[in-house]
Amino acid sequence: METPTILAMFSKNNSEHRHLNTNRDYLKKYLLKLYPRTIQSIILISFTLVSSVCMLFLGMSMYQRFEGRSRQMMTDNSLLMLSRTTDSIEDYLRRMRRISDAMYYDIIKDMDFESEDLSSEINLLYEANKDNLVSFALFASNGDLISAAPIALQKEMANVTEQNWFTTAFNKMENLHFSTPHVQNLFMDETDYRYHWVISLSRAVDLNYGGKPRMGVLLVDMNYETIQQMLEGVNQANSSQYVYLITGNGQLIYHPKAEQISLGIHDENFAQAAGYDDGVYEESFEGEKRIVVVDTVSYTGWKLVSVTPVRNFYLGMKSTRYFVILVAALTGLAMIIMNQLVTWRVTEPLLKLNESIKNMEAGNSDSAIYIGGTYEVEHLGKTLQRSLDEINRLMKDIVIEQEEKRKSELDALQSQINPHFLYNTLDSIVWMIEGEHYEEAVFMITQLASLFRVSLSKGRTIIPIEDELRHAENYMNIQKVRFKNAFVMNYEIDPEIKGCLTVKLIVQPILENAIYYGVKNMDEDGEITLKGYRKDDDIFIEVIDNGYGIPSEKLPYLLTEDKRASKNGSGVGLINVHKRIQLRFGDSYGLHIESEPDEGTKVTIHLPAIPATEENREMLEKGGLRYE
Repeated sequence: METPTILAMFSKNNSEHRHLNTNRDYLKKYLLKLYPRTIQSIILISFTLVSSVCMLFLGMSMYQRFEGRSRQMMTDNSLLMLSRTTDSIEDYLRRMRRISDAMYYDIIKDMDFESEDLSSEINLLYEANKDNLVSFALFASNGDLISAAPIALQKEMANVTEQNWFTTAFNKMENLHFSTPHVQNLFMDETDYRYHWVISLSRAVDLNYGGKPRMGVLLVDMNYETIQQMLEGVNQANSSQYVYLITGNGQLIYHPKAEQISLGIHDENFAQAAGYDDGVYEESFEGEKRIVVVDTVSYTGWKLVSVTPVRNFYLGMKSTRYFVILVAALTGLAMIIMNQLVTWRVTEPLLKLNESIKNMEAGNSDSAIYIGGTYEVEHLGKTLQRSLDEINRLMKDIVIEQEEKRKSELDALQSQINPHFLYNTLDSIVWMIEGEHYEEAVFMITQLASLFRVSLSKGRTIIPIEDELRHAENYMNIQKVRFKNAFVMNYEIDPEIKGCLTVKLIVQPILENAIYYGVKNMDEDGEITLKGYRKDDDIFIEVIDNGYGIPSEKLPYLLTEDKRASKNGSGVGLINVHKRIQLRFGDSYGLHIESEPDEGTKVTIHLPAIPATEENREMLEKGGLRYE
C-alpha cells in the first residue's frame, strides 16, 4: 500500500509543477506582448516618460518659485504699506507734540498765573489746530482746572487726579505720554452733546505763581477719528489683509473689528504681537496660518501690525494654479506630438536600413549596407563597407559643399556699408572740420562709429531689432547732415518689437532707396517715416516716404531678378533684403511694396516674432529656425 501512495504523490507533484510552468510561460508570453519590441515604440515611450517627468518637475519647480516670489512680493508690499502708514501716524503724532511744545514753551513758560489769564492764548492755539484736536486743558497738581479750550464746563463727578493720563504725567515728568483711545469724560459742551473719542497727550509742566513754582499737567486731547480714518483707508485699500494698532504692552488702539472684539465675537493675538520686534513673522492663531508684519511707531512704542491670512494668498494663486495646469497640459500634449514626430524621424532610417538587409539578401546591390546581426550579414557588410565609406565620404563632401555654397551666397547678399556712402560721409566730415564746424563733425564721426559697430556686430548676421533700428537711425542722422535736413525723419516704433531678432542690415538699404529715389530731389520738404509694430506672432517694419513713387508697371518686378525693375538701380537693395530674409525665415516672409506715382512709397518688412535670446540667435545663425 505504501508504493502506490508514493507514486500518487509524485504524480500529483509533477502535475502541479507542470501547471505552474504553464502559468509561468503564459505570463511570460503576456509580458512579452506588452513589452515594446520595436525601436520606434521604445524611443517613443522613453522620450515620453523622460519628458513628462522633466516637465512635471519643471512645472512644479516653476510654480513653487512663482509662489515664493508672489509671497515675497505680498510681504514686501505689506512692509512698504506698513512703513508708509507708520510714517503718516508718526507725522500726525509729531504735529501733536509740536502743538504741546508750543503751548508749553511759548506760552505757559512765560506766563505768571497769579496775574495773567491763559484763556486767549489757549483759545487761539486751539482755533489754529481744531481740525485735529478735541480740546486743550491745563490742570493744577491737585486736579483743579486752570484753563481749557474750547470753553467748556468741567463735570462735577470727574476726578482728574485719578485719570491714567494725569498719574502717568507725574510718574515720568520728563516725557510726553500718549493714552489709549477713550471717551472724553471731563467736560460738558453745551453746543455739542456727542461723545468724543480721544487719545490724550499729557505732560507735567512747571507753573509760575508770582515767582513761586508749582506743578501742573497740560492735556491735549487728539481726535481719535484722525488715526481711525487713516487706518480704515489702509484696510479698505487692501482686501487680502488688515492692519491694527496696539500699545507696546498689547492694549488695543485700533482694530477694524474692534466692536466684535469688545463683544467677544472676534479674537486677536494682541499679546504675541506686542512681543514681536519689527519684522515679518509666520504664526498660527486659532488654527489659521497667517503672515504678520510689525512696525513700531517712534516715541510712543505703539505697534502697527499687518495680518495676512495664508489662505488669502492661496485664493489669489488659484487662477495661477489653473493656468499652470493648463499650460502643463498643453505642453504635455505638444511634447507627445513632438515625441511622435521625433521618434518617427529617428526610427524611420533604422527601419529602412533593416529593410535594406532584405533587399541585399535578395541581390539588390544598390541598397545601403547595415552592419550587424548574424555573422554572415556582418561579414557581408564589412566586405562592402569600403564602398559604403566612399559613398558616405562623397555625400559628406556634397553636404559641406552645399553648406559652403549657402554661406557664400548669404555673405554675398549680406550688403555692408556702401563705399560711395562712406566716401561722401568722410568728405563731409573733412568739409566740416575745414569749416570749423567741429560739433557737427564730432556728431558725424560718432554716428559713423556707431554705424560701423552695428554693421560689424562681432561678425554676427542675426542681431536684435533694437540694434538694427539704432543702425538705421545713425544712418539717417548722417544723411540728414549730408543733405542739410532736406527731409524730415519720423519714428513710430513699438518698444515691444525691440527685443526680437532680425537679419542684419535690412532697414538701411530701404531707407537709402527712400532718400535717393524718393525724397532727394523733391521741390518741397520730403518726409520719411519708419514705423514698427507687432501683430500676433509677426513683426512689421514699414518705411514710408512721400516721394515720387514707383510706376505701376515696375512694381511686379521689384522683388525679382527681372532687369526691367532696376534700370536706375533702385531695385537691387530691395532684392538683396528680400532674399536674405527668406533665406533665414522662409518664403512666407520678406518685403511687400506699395506705391503710387507722386503719392509716395511704402515698403513693409515682414518678420517672425522671435525673442532675442542667445539660443535663438545661434540657431538662426546656423539656419536652424525656419518659419515656413
